[in-house]
Amino acid sequence: MIAHPHALAAAHPATAAEAGPGGVFLWVILPYISLAFFVLGHIWRYRYDKFGWTTRSSQLYENRLLRIGSPLFHFGILVVLLGHIGGLLIPESWTDAAGISEHTYHVGAVVLGTIAGVCTLGGLALLIYRRRTVGPVFSATTRNDKAMYVSLTVTIALGLSATVVANIVGGGYNYRTTISPWFRALSYGEPDANLMTGVPLLFQLHAISALILFAFWPFTRLVHMLTAPLGYLTRPYIVYRSRDDRLGNRPPRRGWERVG
Repeated sequence: MIAHPHALAAAHPATAAEAGPGGVFLWVILPYISLAFFVLGHIWRYRYDKFGWTTRSSQLYENRLLRIGSPLFHFGILVVLLGHIGGLLIPESWTDAAGISEHTYHVGAVVLGTIAGVCTLGGLALLIYRRRTVGPVFSATTRNDKAMYVSLTVTIALGLSATVVANIVGGGYNYRTTISPWFRALSYGEPDANLMTGVPLLFQLHAISALILFAFWPFTRLVHMLTAPLGYLTRPYIVYRSRDDRLGNRPPRRGWERVG
């Protein structure tokens, strides 16, 4: 989601049309349902399914396509995540105070956002192609994996489409006057559904698909995103010893002679 320097800002909540029951559910109730599933789901998964808390790596089955698709996807999704954090959590007044003009913000956001979106979607497409065409990888794919790939693809595609349509094809849309204040208000329990009533449809669909994805997240292999091998930093070294006097069929190379 990217702002345009001369965008037509959506109506202020004081002048926006009333959201109605449907709007209240989508923009007030659904976000908290999604958050509850996200938090409690991870707690449940960690408590009752620690051994399932894994990516279920398929690298042993196929490595060539994975070596291209995985870095491409992870690079893109990282930049997308940082862009969303900056755009949603940092108020427009802060960037103005820092001396970053709206034009500079817009150009940087459009360029980086578009590149990151294309990389993410391209890497994901390659990973899905690999999973569908490589027999052993496809055999290891569960229904849960398929649903996760569909949800992830829809969310990313809608976000990229909203960016392209609003800022490259269309006349632009300043989401930092509507979506960003609504999102920040969720953190202190006062979301205003009226802020979202005038938001373009693609942005609305992108937000809804993201809420659904986050609710589904704890029950998929995406949980690995919240995992870091910190234990590797403090665990003792693993020492391998052989019972044979000679290692293998060939003598050790110079510098690799056994000691002790």
